[in-house]
Amino acid sequence: MPSIDIHHSHSKTPAQARKAIEGVARKLAERFDIEHAWDGDTLNFNRAGVDGKIKLSPKKLHVTAQLGFMLSMLKGPIEAEIKRVLSEKFD
Repeated sequence: MPSIDIHHSHSKTPAQARKAIEGVARKLAERFDIEHAWDGDTLNFNRAGVDGKIKLSPKKLHVTAQLGFMLSMLKGPIEAEIKRVLSEKFD
């Protein structure tokens, strides 16, 4: 399965970072029916065709996702959109 592995630095406090990630997760849930839940400092998300995590560290985010067959064809655009949103919310 194709995978996404993105590291992104940030300067937010842990609470600010968590709030920003939660906002993004809510929008994804509304638009794409993605389920999400926190496990400590890691936000797990999934739906048919994608299973991923966003791990929060004090100065870095680590986004990983496994894409199913159909979404694997869109890996490039999906990665680009994730990077765009991270830059918008965390730069």
